[in-house]
Amino acid sequence: MSAGEGYSFRRAFFRRFICDRMAVGGLCFVVLLFLTAVYAPLLANGVPLFIWSEGNVSVPAMRTFFAPDSPEVVIEGLFNFLMLFLPVFLIIRLCCKKRYAVLSCIAGVLLILPFLFVKPVIEEVDWYKEVPRIRADGGFVLTALVPYGPFETKAKPFEASSPEHWCGTDHAGRDVFARMVYGARVSVLVGFAGVAISVVIGTVIGLFSGYCGGKTDLFLMRFVEVIVCFPQFLLLLILMSIMLDYGSRQSVLLVIAVIGLFNWTGLCRLVRGEVLKRRGMAYISAAECLGVPRWKILIKHLLPNVCGPIIVIFSFDFAGAILVESSLSFLGFGVQDPVSSWGELIRQASPSPVIYWRLILWPGLAIFLSVCAFNFVGEGIRKAID
Repeated sequence: MSAGEGYSFRRAFFRRFICDRMAVGGLCFVVLLFLTAVYAPLLANGVPLFIWSEGNVSVPAMRTFFAPDSPEVVIEGLFNFLMLFLPVFLIIRLCCKKRYAVLSCIAGVLLILPFLFVKPVIEEVDWYKEVPRIRADGGFVLTALVPYGPFETKAKPFEASSPEHWCGTDHAGRDVFARMVYGARVSVLVGFAGVAISVVIGTVIGLFSGYCGGKTDLFLMRFVEVIVCFPQFLLLLILMSIMLDYGSRQSVLLVIAVIGLFNWTGLCRLVRGEVLKRRGMAYISAAECLGVPRWKILIKHLLPNVCGPIIVIFSFDFAGAILVESSLSFLGFGVQDPVSSWGELIRQASPSPVIYWRLILWPGLAIFLSVCAFNFVGEGIRKAID
């Protein structure tokens, strides 16, 4: 960098980060995992994506995008919305340089309407018989990479890997690869939403406790220590069992809420320590002398200076949330069948792990690679910030 150029933290951070090959490799896998979760219906779907036959064009899968046939309609609808919105946003961003934000909001609102008004219908067409007939008549049919949905039982239970079922089938004859693809949606959503909730709670309490000090700090830290005294995973199991006893349905949203509300203590103490180091600095004292409101000091002066450790913790906790969700599902307290989950797939092999080793290998490998990727990214961010 020449003497005339100003120092850019973003540029320096990016240069340091790309020099770490493990971090870059982890980031590539994280992007791949995110794209797999978002575009799962294009990778595994029992309904054709596009049909051209006798001059007629149809998109049978479009209704399933807007009205997914799944117990977790909110989750599937959210990812399907992202699947359709991201290409629209990129086109608007490339074509309109000035008002792309307004146009993107309008496009997003218009795209939400079909999700609200389109209702799911029972599929009456047997596409596994209809698709070969259309192709035999000279038509064109575009199917997903794997022509099986996560809930379709089109094979015998516990089949071995084959050209039709790349990773075999589960105990109900459902394609394991299709269920792993849709299981990525559960892992990504639980990781992002659960950690986002915990980051918000931990950051707010840590900022307020570190800046106010005195009795406020004393009370909040004692409250944090009480929660820390309980083993976190055991606490999650107890809370999940209590909620189930009171009639709560086992849902991805319930897992997200439990992880988010009881996984913030470590970040809270870290943010509090960073705020304590900066509270007596000159720029904070100057802001106080000028009569700047407390909330502005917390948000505009302290938060930007402690966001580095927060980003690092976010990436590490993301990997931890994936492990927690998989563990809860494996023990029967998390995501339940027929919803796809990596932990739920491993649970199916528990009666005989040696015989059903495929149900352990592929989901276990996905969990291992995902956790390693997020840890590599977190370590790369930490080194670049330092």
